[in-house]
Amino acid sequence: MLTIPGLAAALGGFAAVRSGRNPYYEGPVSDHFDGVRFFNPGGVSLRSPFDILRWQFGGTRQPWPDSFPSPYSDTPPQRVDGTGLRVTLVGHATVLIQTGGLNIVIDPVWSERASPVSFAGPRRVNAPGIAFDALPPIDVVLVTHNHYDHLDIATLTRLAGRDRPRIVTPLGNDTIMREGGVPVAAEAFDWGARVALSDSVAVHLEPIQHWSARGVLDRSRALWAAFVIETPAGAVYHVGDTGYGDGSLFPRIRERHGPPRLAILPVGAYEPRWFMQGQHMNPDEAVRVFLACGAQHAIGHHWGTFRLTDESVDAPPAALTDALALHGVAPGRFRALRPGEVWDGATLG
Repeated sequence: MLTIPGLAAALGGFAAVRSGRNPYYEGPVSDHFDGVRFFNPGGVSLRSPFDILRWQFGGTRQPWPDSFPSPYSDTPPQRVDGTGLRVTLVGHATVLIQTGGLNIVIDPVWSERASPVSFAGPRRVNAPGIAFDALPPIDVVLVTHNHYDHLDIATLTRLAGRDRPRIVTPLGNDTIMREGGVPVAAEAFDWGARVALSDSVAVHLEPIQHWSARGVLDRSRALWAAFVIETPAGAVYHVGDTGYGDGSLFPRIRERHGPPRLAILPVGAYEPRWFMQGQHMNPDEAVRVFLACGAQHAIGHHWGTFRLTDESVDAPPAALTDALALHGVAPGRFRALRPGEVWDGATLG
């Protein structure tokens, strides 16, 4: 629900946008920031309101069930030390990464809806794969961008109140969290930053092709990013959302960081392609990213929990199977996980 402080922040943001000022971030112009808005260098422009209406009334949306329960549920260990690497899909874009003695949650959403309000918007069709009370102490929260299926104020507030984790996010999203009442000050960084999380774990913020908004008037006022996490088990490349574009972003990950041990890539929310291709990959493009970055293994996420786009609930894993066969990749190297399902590096070598 929108609280009185939240309403005041929204109105303040409205006034700032109306005045041509960025309500979330002020900083120097760069190759992806024009002084007011962030943008994708060489990327596609955002779709117009007419395009949104064309999509919404296009009649291509496939039915989803009211419930799509996962057969998995995880109770994670308190810690994974040394060179161990354990990753659990909580649901949609939320993952728990345990390595080097740290517990890291990315894009935590335990709320029932991915929405600014509690009574409308995309509702989960399965429970979180880890119950909130079964979560081990969270040391670090990483937030890729400010869309409601990735930045959830209610969950961030709950985690911050319980564990006081460090929160690392791209530029501008710290302001959104602070104005939303999250009781831990987030640390905001630009693309290219490296942030040490411990003596053995660090995170890099890397470019992706996407956009941001919390409402209709604040498009691209906060930055979006992927993360490359340095760990004792090898690098983990996590992408929350991205379009494939010309594909040039992804070989650079290998060039800068070496082949990742694990890539965590979105495989859902991609139809219709004419509308979504600039902002969301489909499974075939995700396999191309997997090959381009040189990862040993991959996890597919961002599917089967919140209905955001037109494909059916079970289309992404079927399309991923086809794409892996087309590109000659063994199915065990790239798995589309269900909530509660675990990828454990100890069992894969």
